[in-house]
Amino acid sequence: MTELSGAQDLGQTVARLRRTFTEGVTRPLSWRLTQLRQIQRMIVEREDAWQQAMKADLGKCALETHLTETGFLLAELRHTIANLPDWVRREKVSTPLLVFPASSYVERQPLGVALIIGPWNYPLHLSLAPMIAAIAAGNCVVVKPSEHAPVTSAAIAAILPDYVDQRAVAVVEGDYKVAGALLNERFDHIFFTGGTAIGRIVMTAAAKHLTPVVLELGGKCPCIVDASADIDLAARRITWGRFLNCGQTCIAPDYVLAHPAIEDALIDRIVHYVRKFYGDDPQQSPDYARIINGNHHDRLTGLIEGQNVVIGGKSDRDQRYIAPTILRDVDPESPVMQEEIFGPILPVLQIADVDAAIDFVNARPRPLGLYLFTGSRSQAERVITQTTSGGAAINDVIAQIGVPELPFGGVGDSGMGGYHGRHGFECFSHRKGVVDKSTHLDVAIRYPPYANKLRWLRKLQ
Repeated sequence: MTELSGAQDLGQTVARLRRTFTEGVTRPLSWRLTQLRQIQRMIVEREDAWQQAMKADLGKCALETHLTETGFLLAELRHTIANLPDWVRREKVSTPLLVFPASSYVERQPLGVALIIGPWNYPLHLSLAPMIAAIAAGNCVVVKPSEHAPVTSAAIAAILPDYVDQRAVAVVEGDYKVAGALLNERFDHIFFTGGTAIGRIVMTAAAKHLTPVVLELGGKCPCIVDASADIDLAARRITWGRFLNCGQTCIAPDYVLAHPAIEDALIDRIVHYVRKFYGDDPQQSPDYARIINGNHHDRLTGLIEGQNVVIGGKSDRDQRYIAPTILRDVDPESPVMQEEIFGPILPVLQIADVDAAIDFVNARPRPLGLYLFTGSRSQAERVITQTTSGGAAINDVIAQIGVPELPFGGVGDSGMGGYHGRHGFECFSHRKGVVDKSTHLDVAIRYPPYANKLRWLRKLQ
């Protein structure tokens, strides 16, 4: 159901979900698998509705919606359903002689009632993927989709309750005031995807209840292109990753650090692929998405002002359109380099070599993603080991999010915690350590008096 009323009703919703959890409804593996299969069925059966919502909110075409939203969720569901019976099994661990005779194991238990606050840029994927992990772990869930993608939010609120157990899952729609009211409630886990500034607010609110959080934030993801790289391949993949979803992707390459020997060639090939992908007039392309709203449009056009534009720069506020834009000769201190762009603008900066690129990256807040194009395995190893980022890809962009066995999450300013696949199951679970001690033998060495026992204790440790 959709909860839209005041703080009292929100409190009642959380209390209702907590009763469901206390009654043990969500704990059986059979319940969890049933819910996951129902979500799987929902994605397939209502795909037309999801595509229409994405088109209305973000101007996304059907293929891009499938690739980045519905198809991604189906892959996550298949992986989770196939592996969940193994994930929930008790994990046996060795027991030291000092505790003998006993067996020891890790019991994974659901945390309770989780709050998931979704973003607007991938409003279905990034609201439901954490929910899939929370349900797999046996939790009750409140999902708060972003009000900035209103058609998708309304679709989630209308469709999801028809497929899942409403005793355990609630959708709450509303603006930042509703989000604030939710944060005043006590949850057992909060999962937030969004900007760093709001992430700090979420973490502050969670601290009042000592609630654990996962913060999926963002930052300026660097893309280093070495002189040894395959320039055409690098340009093609960078162009796709930067302008996917009109650049509104938290792990998109935010700026390029190009070696002087290949900078001109790289820019020429990126320009080539912009035209090849979207035509001479990207505004007419059926494959090019739109900016989420007027405020973001104005912010982005302000970042272009005064820059050396190689291609693009054109905009139409009424259509929420900004052309794919490449900038060069960008001052590292300019506004476009001081904040996450989150739009179809790609600054290209010249950097002397890989060492200088590593120093440039390490001098800035830690990003959610980092990308390197190189023909040298040793250079790739140096960049991966000498920089810190949430994730990384070598000779590709964004690919790390598509591997369910990899944790997806940030570090430092780009967030904390990780999910996807088993990592999502673990982040919504408590790992309880249990010792099961035999009653047939009780070793006396641990009991007083301790005279003459120390040497035997040392042998047992």
